[in-house]
This record gives sequence, C-alpha cells and structure tokens, in this order.
Amino acid sequence: AYQEQDRRPPLQCVQKRIVIEIAVDCGRACCGSRKQQNPTNMAFRMWSRLASIPLASSRAGAASLSRGFHCSTPAAGGMGLSSHKHTPDNNESTPFDFTDENYAEIKKILAKYPPQYRKSATIPVLDIAQRQYGGWLPLAAMNKTAKVLGLEPMQVYEVASFYTMFIREPIGKNLVQMCTTTPCQLGGCGSDIILETVKKHLGINVGETTGDKKFTLIEVECLGACVNAPMMQINDEYYEDLTPETVVEVLDTLARGETPKPGPQGGVRRTCEPYGAKTSLFEEITNPPVRADL
Repeated sequence: AYQEQDRRPPLQCVQKRIVIEIAVDCGRACCGSRKQQNPTNMAFRMWSRLASIPLASSRAGAASLSRGFHCSTPAAGGMGLSSHKHTPDNNESTPFDFTDENYAEIKKILAKYPPQYRKSATIPVLDIAQRQYGGWLPLAAMNKTAKVLGLEPMQVYEVASFYTMFIREPIGKNLVQMCTTTPCQLGGCGSDIILETVKKHLGINVGETTGDKKFTLIEVECLGACVNAPMMQINDEYYEDLTPETVVEVLDTLARGETPKPGPQGGVRRTCEPYGAKTSLFEEITNPPVRADL
C-alpha cells in the first residue's frame, strides 16, 4: 500500500530488511535448478518487482543501505557458532571436572528422572558446568557432561549449540545481554540509545569483551519484561526502566565489584506497576463467598 502511494524504494521502511532477505532466499532457491543464474542478480530482480522500482535503483539503494536494526547475537557476537573451533583454552585436553558440591547437585537432578531418561538432565547439568567454569562451556565440560549422563558427546553438543543460554566461547565476568527487540526500542528512551551508551561507556562493540575481562556485550531477543522497557539482563539479573544515566550507574557498580539492585532503575517504580496515580480499582476488593464447610 505504501508503495502505491509514494513509488520510492523502501529504504526507510521497517520492512526493508525483510524484503531483502526474502528476495535473497527466493533467489537462491530459484537458482537451485539454474546453475547459470546468479543468485544475487535474481534476488535484486525479485526485490525490484516487490518494490515496483527500477532494477538499477534497487541495486544502488541496497548498496548504500546501512543496517537499520542491530545484528543478532550469532552474527555479531559469535556466541552461536555452529562449529567448534579448537583454541589453547578450549579443546578436548582442557582440564575440567565437576566439584564435589556439583556432583552432589547432579545426583539430586538425576534422581528426578528414570534411568532410561537420563538424557532429560542434559540442560540442568550443562548449566551447572557453565556456572562452574565462569559463565561459558568449554568442549571438555560438554564431554564430561556426556560421560556423567552416559550419552554420546554429540548428543550434548546438539543441546549446547541449540540453546542460546549456553555460551561456548570465553566471556567476561559480567555478560551484558541487551534486548533490542521492538518493545524495548519503543519503550522509554529506547534500547538504541541504551545500547549506544553501553558501547561508549565500556569501549566495546556488540560481541566484544573489555580488556579487563569484566564485561561482554551481546544482543538478545525479547526477555519478557516489555512493560519495563528498555531493559537488559546481566548474568542472572534484570535491570529495567533504563536511562543513559542509570545504565552507566549499573555498569560502574559492577565494575567496582559490587552488586547493583536489580529490577526497575531510577526509583520511579518498584515492579511493573503503572506510572503515576491509580486510574482504576479504587473500591475495596471483597472476596467471593465461600461455603462454610470448605
């Protein structure tokens, strides 16, 4: 509809990335049986047709496009690598074994499952391994998990590489997970401003770790605290209702080795109650009648 109204290429539209990605995917699919065709050329032809603009304009417009939305975690941070990369601190020979306390915790977890369903404990045991190793999972920890559960290592790799809660690269002490999906982009001052503040204050980009190994910054999908947008998660805690000033305070507190108060920041809200005075539910709430014999 907007194309019918103003015939300009959709370079400023929210749908621009979706249109391009659909066109590229369709171009690749169509070229599967046409080896002589160039997928990129076909993608631009399909985009031109969708946008009702000349081919030359679409190609020039796409060449000048800067990404309108932030990169996803796997693309920018490498936290979602599909294959393992051997490094001196992450290989099969890396020393790893569960502590006695964690072995006891694993025993409690396994007691919840029948012997033939020990595989169901993969996620909680991997979580224990990750927390023990400082927030990320080396290959040796995954192999030890497989041995403890009586599984093939590949069965554990499949789980660890699928769920984004498992980090398979070294990270800093504090994993800053910035939500940049639509509610956080629109809430308060917007997650774009918060993200830029974090990047400037820490001196790193998304997917990088500070030189002192205190912070790693990544972007994540919706964390389910939309009513307190913009927000971020650092390790296990949520920090909500963020402003450029309060996010710097949180980061500085963590840098000093202290623990900032989680939840809404700035002292305006305690949880997720509405801003301002009440607008409804002024009457005293009475419980419905209950039978005397209950």
